[in-house]
Amino acid sequence: MLRADGMTVQARLSHGVAEIVLSFSLPMEDGIRMKGAGPGVSAHFIQLVQVSHNGHQVLEAHLSTGTASDPQLVFYVAEAKAGDTVSVTWHDNKGHSGRYAMTLT
Repeated sequence: MLRADGMTVQARLSHGVAEIVLSFSLPMEDGIRMKGAGPGVSAHFIQLVQVSHNGHQVLEAHLSTGTASDPQLVFYVAEAKAGDTVSVTWHDNKGHSGRYAMTLT
């Protein structure tokens, strides 16, 4: 398990298939919730997650305000082997982003 830019990445390799688990630490605020009598809580959510396996895109997820807080994405990559590279990039609606690359073992 590795942590990078508000995201935890886990990977398991078994019989040529990699299970990748991305866990994000983000409240995924929709901009509707009120904070007492003051102004509401501003929207803050992940908009885009892209994943590549050895330079070839294998996942593109467009998220929005309907996504639960601290979301987790689980997906599988076929024809994976030790030494392959998995890269993850994400962007949120406030201009923040994160990037991480790992080598499968």
